Amino acid sequence: MISASEFKQRRKRLMRRMKKSAVAILPSAEAAVRNRDVEWPYRQNSDFHYLTGFDEPEALAVLVPGRPEGEFILFCREFDAAKAIWTGKHAGLEGAVDRHGADQAFAHSRIDELLPGLLENRERVYYPVGLSEKLDGHVRLAVNGVRAKSRGGVRAPAEFIVADRLLHEQRLFKSAAELELLRRAAEVSARAHCRAMRQCRPGRHEFEIEAEFLHEITRHGLRAQAYPAIVAGGGNACVLHYTGNSDLLRDGDLLLIDAGAECDHYAADITRTFPVNGRFTEPQRQLYELVLAAQSAAIASVRPGRRWNDPHDAAVKVLTKGLVELGLLRGKVNKLIKDEAYKPFFMHRTGHWLGMDVHDVGEYRDDDGEWRKLETGMVLTVEPGLYIDAARDDVDPKWRGIGIRIEDDVAVTESGCEILTGGVPKAVADIEALMAQPA
Repeated sequence: MISASEFKQRRKRLMRRMKKSAVAILPSAEAAVRNRDVEWPYRQNSDFHYLTGFDEPEALAVLVPGRPEGEFILFCREFDAAKAIWTGKHAGLEGAVDRHGADQAFAHSRIDELLPGLLENRERVYYPVGLSEKLDGHVRLAVNGVRAKSRGGVRAPAEFIVADRLLHEQRLFKSAAELELLRRAAEVSARAHCRAMRQCRPGRHEFEIEAEFLHEITRHGLRAQAYPAIVAGGGNACVLHYTGNSDLLRDGDLLLIDAGAECDHYAADITRTFPVNGRFTEPQRQLYELVLAAQSAAIASVRPGRRWNDPHDAAVKVLTKGLVELGLLRGKVNKLIKDEAYKPFFMHRTGHWLGMDVHDVGEYRDDDGEWRKLETGMVLTVEPGLYIDAARDDVDPKWRGIGIRIEDDVAVTESGCEILTGGVPKAVADIEALMAQPA
């Protein structure tokens, strides 16, 4: 769990970067109706949760550096005893102060009344214009209200800018508490992947294996997936974001599972590929071990001082060389890499930032346009793959319909890196041994 003091430190850090002449307005996620009076499960906006820990809709956080009456103001729903009978407890104004650290809390209905005063004599407003038409209206009304006082010497904000650059750079570096949540998400997700391997066999459906994964993460108290699971048998694995998860699993095919749980808003993201019947064929093994070698080279490139693109370059070099050796590419490796001849077989990047969002926030290049250097506290995925569509007629039939991806979550440490998702086997012998165990 993230402590109240850490949430406070996050707000303080952001406000120091904003400086005293600015104000930040951050909206909560809106509740979404599924149908009629039934809502989708609620998940708070990541930026909002990161700064407040407040997980209710109809909330607005306002950060006003240097304000004597308090720098953190939270507009939220008032406590409603009748509503609590139907939907459970909610913080109310007292809870917003006592449990979530707001200096002041006001009813959400008072935004139009109080927001203008919070904007007076502020030069810059950090606010995500266009995110919510309704909230844009509140902010526009507030600014116009301040402008109406100009003859009295009150200055209105002259600049509006999103807070992403400041806030997302802050989110990129994970604290010790955040790393613990990421480890927990990874640990439970790893258990679920192992269960899926043990339960897999020909004649079952993709959705049955997905159910095994969901059973395991739920059994350990993690109620949400970090993203819709990809459970792709055979040629479905060549569809990068396949989520149909409905087909029959056939003897002799591979099964690719890309799935991860979320622990208190922090994501795991793991991919493993394994044989439906528990034994790799020779062509499958050759391609699989090539992807695994590429991943090993990429992970070896994750350490402080290396560039973001180094793991990708390392993986591409291994994959291209291996594709030449297997006869899937012809030519000199360096020229094939320069010409991106590998892309019909490996068309995505080797990783992405990981944190509260599975594809987490943070710039990949520095201000000079160079790939940024890796630093302690960053967390990323490493996920090379090979995909040979069944419809291709320019390759040997033995390779067709094979899709393989191997993905782990990796934290940059002072001395190198920590693989958070090492609890799932990925060597051929280890996978086959696990799948041979009783279900």
